[in-house]
Amino acid sequence: MHLFCKFLWGRLVQMGNKDTNTDVILIGAGIMSATLGTLLKELVPDMNIKVFEKLDKAGEESSNEWNNAGTGHSALCELNYTVEKPDGTLDISKAIKINEQFQVSKQFWSYLVNRNLIQNPPDFIMPLPHMSLVHGEQNVKFLKKRFEALSQNPLFEGMEYSEAPEKLKEWLPVVMENRSSDEAIAATKIDSGTDVNFGALTRKLFEHLESQNVAINYKHDVKDIERISDGNWEVTVRDNKNGKIECHTAKFVFIGAGGGSLHLLQKSGIPEGEHIGGFPVSGLFMVCNNPDIIAQHEAKVYGKAKVGAPPMSVPHLDTRYIDNKKSLLFGPFAGFSPKFLKTGSMLDLVTSVRADNLLTMLAAGVKEISLTKYLIQQVMLSKEQRMEELREFIPNAKSGDWDLLVAGQRVQVIKDTEAGGKGTLQFGTEVITSEDGSISALLGASPGASTAVQVMLELLSKCFPEQIKEWEPKIKEMIPSYGLSLMENPELLKEVNATTSQTLGLNSKEPVLS
Repeated sequence: MHLFCKFLWGRLVQMGNKDTNTDVILIGAGIMSATLGTLLKELVPDMNIKVFEKLDKAGEESSNEWNNAGTGHSALCELNYTVEKPDGTLDISKAIKINEQFQVSKQFWSYLVNRNLIQNPPDFIMPLPHMSLVHGEQNVKFLKKRFEALSQNPLFEGMEYSEAPEKLKEWLPVVMENRSSDEAIAATKIDSGTDVNFGALTRKLFEHLESQNVAINYKHDVKDIERISDGNWEVTVRDNKNGKIECHTAKFVFIGAGGGSLHLLQKSGIPEGEHIGGFPVSGLFMVCNNPDIIAQHEAKVYGKAKVGAPPMSVPHLDTRYIDNKKSLLFGPFAGFSPKFLKTGSMLDLVTSVRADNLLTMLAAGVKEISLTKYLIQQVMLSKEQRMEELREFIPNAKSGDWDLLVAGQRVQVIKDTEAGGKGTLQFGTEVITSEDGSISALLGASPGASTAVQVMLELLSKCFPEQIKEWEPKIKEMIPSYGLSLMENPELLKEVNATTSQTLGLNSKEPVLS
């Protein structure tokens, strides 16, 4: 019946429409598809690209500014990127990797701004101090150790550390007001952090792509992906404006549909997509509605996750710049919905379980009982209980000054790994690619958006191995550090930081709103 519908319904609808073949199809109009499409059009200007997005505009799901923390993840403040080993030393390799990846993103954005391909950087990126804040003697020792390890690295130059109450009051007036003086507390601060509006950036990139004759089809819902006899991929799409079914073929398909990627990966039938599951987690934030409090705080401040809590639960108090307005958010609080997207179906989780991933999902259920308990506890929290957690950051916080915001859905990847065994929950970004590189899907969560350029460059190397050498000069023009470690090339790092900061307007410590 499935094939009959595709052949009879889809083909009849498209009778007379000869323009169904293309070079590349991008599914989902988020930051990943926007980045990949922009890279490809710079490398191959005459490449034929089509985009299909089920919503009515770009950047409305995981990339949206209210669904994404916008931290500009560079490991300047995120404590879960530096892990204390059993011998007491710190493993900072993940922090270094993520920092270098964000540097790549900034270089690419600078290239686009310099060539007037996107305009007005303050619309999507603002300079903002990144801080880590901890309480308790053990956590203070950890933070000092972290500072000592990172501050020796050129990528983290300029990081400051303090336990002094007066200095902390200078850095964090709202956080330190009426705080007990006998409490062990410490913070690090680095002024080279950013706040990134990934929704605005995504929309700018798609506006540019439209000007480059990329066909962006909004309100088009991808229903199926199938390999056809000539080796290309046939993508079955429903036009939600008129209900018509369309079939489009492409040599390469990228599935960048956020939480919707897993179902489409499964429909593709590639072996690499087997034994992979997903677990949805909702995010909720408290949003300050008091302008006086918002005005007093100017930083992204990350704390330490409580013992037994998952990495996704790291609390943070964030200054945000959205639509030229300063906001203040605290969270995240976890919620649960079986939907894989905010606009998804209540059946998403159930329908993602298949014969090949059933045991993987069951194993994860057994192993992650503590996560299940945590989510239940989080869902049951009252507003006042959430306020009590906020008061660990802002002792004077009043319930009337804060409202609850439902943020985005994230689908954490579950797969079998050598290190974790069957049904291991993954925290991070995963790219699943077919053996021949003709189809690729992006799954997972943070630090995704911040590292989009690096992730898409790695995808190009894997999916276009014959062309990547030819493209290298152009890639180096766009990203001067391409193929090099900035940590090992401090002079290049200084040069890159100077040029990107100048181009993106990141030199000022006080963001100016237009």
